[in-house]
Amino acid sequence: MNGTNDSHNSHDTHVLLIRLAGPLQSWGITGRFARRDTHSRPTKSGVIGLCAAALGLPREDPLGELAEVRFGVRADRPGTPLRDYHTIGGGTYPLRPRDLITDHQRAAKATTAPLPDPLPVPPSDASSKSGSFGRGELEAWYGSPKYVTADPTSGTLVSGEVRRHSLITERWYLADAAFLVGLEHSDTALLQRIAHALEHPKRLLWLGRKACPPSGDLAVGIVPGFLLEAFEAHALLPDAVGYEGEPRPATPRVRPWAWIESPHPLPGVGPLSDQPVHFGADGGTHSLRWETRHRITIAAHARGWDIIP
Repeated sequence: MNGTNDSHNSHDTHVLLIRLAGPLQSWGITGRFARRDTHSRPTKSGVIGLCAAALGLPREDPLGELAEVRFGVRADRPGTPLRDYHTIGGGTYPLRPRDLITDHQRAAKATTAPLPDPLPVPPSDASSKSGSFGRGELEAWYGSPKYVTADPTSGTLVSGEVRRHSLITERWYLADAAFLVGLEHSDTALLQRIAHALEHPKRLLWLGRKACPPSGDLAVGIVPGFLLEAFEAHALLPDAVGYEGEPRPATPRVRPWAWIESPHPLPGVGPLSDQPVHFGADGGTHSLRWETRHRITIAAHARGWDIIP
């Protein structure tokens, strides 16, 4: 059982092909603050989140048909794992007007601590040495306010918790990767709306993390049939060739891996917890899904690409 075809006619089903490529990608599965992992390929949750952002859907809205698409991904250029030793906060942090508004503790310190001034200040202007809006600096404050809440007395937005020491995190990325993602559904109009939104997004898009913007074209076509058929009928993405000067592999000899979602649980196959149920400020809710892995034999007369890499 390959989990790719149902009894319905393949001509009633279409696949939206999405190109995901850029200097860095990061598709977390189990990561937490101290260690941000990345999957070896784009996750369904990450890609559906990308599409939802492009469509401009509110974070708390039901995903509806968007979550029902069958998901597949072909690794044309798997990329190289990259580890980033990352520190956040600590040291001297320059205050901005926003910080004084959202954090009453910083505002109090900024208005009581005198600021050094290399130039003589007339007595009439002595008050300007303390509390200069956006000019003060505090020692050893964590970056931006965390856990913003309303002050119970004044109602002003303040920071419920401010960390005062540097925090160390380990973040993983995929460098120089290129994936061909497929979204399969019987509603062609839905796929067309997604494709248009990806090229005219209502919100900023990124490849799993805000530090990872996509490059070039994203929506690269809608074709009839199933995911496996679409992956076999299209040549490797131009990004699979690599940098200028790298030898181009012979297409008939290249058989990239692809992972295709199964509509039913598969015996002996472990599930992935990346089926989005809804997105929210707390990270959202996910359920389980199953997928099969395939070696893709690209057809001898596969369709090429006319896209911006």
